Amino acid sequence: MSLLVGLTGGIGSGKSLAARFFKEEGAYIIDADELSRDLVQPGKPALKEIVDFFGDFILELDGTLNREKLAEIVFQDVNKKKALEVILHPKIIEKEQEEYSIIRANDPSAIVIIDAALLIESGNFECVDKVIVVQSSEEQQVKRILSRSFLTYNQVVARIKNQMSLADKNKYADFILDNRLQPEDLMKNVVEVYKKLIKAQ
Repeated sequence: MSLLVGLTGGIGSGKSLAARFFKEEGAYIIDADELSRDLVQPGKPALKEIVDFFGDFILELDGTLNREKLAEIVFQDVNKKKALEVILHPKIIEKEQEEYSIIRANDPSAIVIIDAALLIESGNFECVDKVIVVQSSEEQQVKRILSRSFLTYNQVVARIKNQMSLADKNKYADFILDNRLQPEDLMKNVVEVYKKLIKAQ
């Protein structure tokens, strides 16, 4: 029997690294952010809806979406953030289910993990069999984000505060992965959780 698992955590928590470790163990990964990027390509209905709501100033000269500009807007305005989520979340969840069906048809005993930062907030946790939350300290989150982006310290902290707290995410968790130590410790934790997922099938 296949198993659909939601993997989530705050920005900079190490969720993507955990997903990579699960993949190495044999899990299939569906990346919600990749699906989101595909949904807002030129010519796609989601992009038209976003432009209709926000205005065409969020587009680059070549007609592609300026994701950073859009992110800056929605992280400063909770109503605009909700409007964007109403546009994108149902479409992302639908795509995830389509991909899961394809994987399950080819591998009936597949463990499929949806890597999704907003798994809880979008209501997508109700569509999965198990939920995994990756834990990290805020200090580590800030350090990781600063190392890989052009955001300022204040922008990073604002984005972390804008998200659901890890304590709240943990209320939905079947498993919690501690990523406050070294990557090899996270990998060991992933291996243990993966064994439990196999048993849960």
